[in-house]
Amino acid sequence: METKYELDREKLQLNVTREFVADINKVWRAWTEAEMLDQWWGPQPWYVITKFMYFSEEGKWLYSMNGPAGEKHWSVMEYLEIKPEEFFSSNHSFCDEHGFVIDKLKTPLWEISFARSGNSTMVKVQITYQREEDLDTILEMGFKEGFAMGHSQLDELLKTI
Repeated sequence: METKYELDREKLQLNVTREFVADINKVWRAWTEAEMLDQWWGPQPWYVITKFMYFSEEGKWLYSMNGPAGEKHWSVMEYLEIKPEEFFSSNHSFCDEHGFVIDKLKTPLWEISFARSGNSTMVKVQITYQREEDLDTILEMGFKEGFAMGHSQLDELLKTI
């Protein structure tokens, strides 16, 4: 399967779609459970370590993205709305190791929806930025390539659960 991207500069949105050959329950769990996210979120050779995760409305996922040379970058997802196996939204920010957001203006809104599609699950991610320069920066950082690599890793994980 291929990760597809659509850029809407007028709305400052990056829309991502990916079909996963797995039941919606498995795909949902892979996006909402720390033990599973740690196995696929982020492009290799980078990897994620969750400090804590409370997947609930007003809950948070605090994690570090760790690089092969010992780099460590912290991020926090602050969950806003959750409809099990259907949808969740969150603010996703760069932060320090305590979850303190570095620049609230650079925080995009993530809206992630899940839908059954035969024996597969379609996942749609809409990321809305507040400023065009932040959208450009994330694209320049290789977000599209890295997210697609993470999705390929998720494909492999879904075969094992």
